[in-house]
Amino acid sequence: MTEKEKDDLHYVCALVEFLGRKTKNHRSEIVRRLGTAELERQLRLAEVNHCLTFEQVADELIAQYAIPTGTFDTVAECEYTVPNFRDIGNNYQRLVLDVLPPGGGLAETAQTIAEVFTSFLSDAMSNFNSDMFYQSREYFKACYQSGRILE
Repeated sequence: MTEKEKDDLHYVCALVEFLGRKTKNHRSEIVRRLGTAELERQLRLAEVNHCLTFEQVADELIAQYAIPTGTFDTVAECEYTVPNFRDIGNNYQRLVLDVLPPGGGLAETAQTIAEVFTSFLSDAMSNFNSDMFYQSREYFKACYQSGRILE
């Protein structure tokens, strides 16, 4: 994957995190509503959308996909400093890169994004009252591949 493609992947992962926070939804719900076709489209548009605010892109997607306001408010529930949505996007980006099949194109990348965000690990990564955010890249991959949070 080229550096540009990695940057585009980070943008889309951060956008999903931003949408989840803005609408107070599980990140899995955001990905389900958007679908893999839209995730693939967002990967193609990422370079252009970098010029727009996350708020503007999010508002358009919320309207287009009728994403309702939920009750999964990880920001309000956080007792500590809330990690930036771009930082959480970094965690997701690295996990997608680590589990993406070699040579995967846009469709495979979009599918892997969907799989990662709908996995058991997504809600754990959104629990900002835990130390999950600070775990290593290798730990996230090991948890994901084992299908459970490792101790």
